[in-house]
Amino acid sequence: MALPTSTDAEVASWIAAGTPPIYFGFGSLPVESPDELIAMIGSACRQLGVRALVCSAATDFKAIPQSDDVKVVGTVNFATVFPACRAVVHHGGSGTTAAAMRAGVPSLILWSTADQPVWAAQVKQLKVGSARRFSATTRESLVSGLRRILAPEYATRATEVGARMIDATTSVTSTADLLEDAVRRGVQRQPKNLRNHRIG
Repeated sequence: MALPTSTDAEVASWIAAGTPPIYFGFGSLPVESPDELIAMIGSACRQLGVRALVCSAATDFKAIPQSDDVKVVGTVNFATVFPACRAVVHHGGSGTTAAAMRAGVPSLILWSTADQPVWAAQVKQLKVGSARRFSATTRESLVSGLRRILAPEYATRATEVGARMIDATTSVTSTADLLEDAVRRGVQRQPKNLRNHRIG
């Protein structure tokens, strides 16, 4: 999520040419009716007077015409793009949620499945964003959700929480250390006959 991508220079140039955009990304699951989704995003953002940067990822948006205020790209470097955005609208995966929080920008999570509602609840509890089910999202609810997270109090809170987040490398290293320590302690607590038992 922090790796360089082929679109880095293009995206940085587009962001610098106007007001900070809202990022939209929907993870590794393809989105049904991508043309309707882009139309809804464009309409909602135009009503609010903001630009949209859409990361297509697993969805094919190639047939959809581009506009000045809605830019569609394949992938982006979260670590450089998110801090340059006003807010991040995403599916609520653990990595994307952490990247948005680390960037210090509010999130609107439009969740679909698996662990996404868990992270959506955490974002709401921390008051760094809002959430709703993706399948129940309409143009009106998207405008309402964006209006909410673009309020100054959400930006302030997101900045505060972002400043307390540790960097991604330290996070991964710490997690690996904790897992290795748990495995070592687990082996030591096993009865002697199980520790010496071989399978196969």
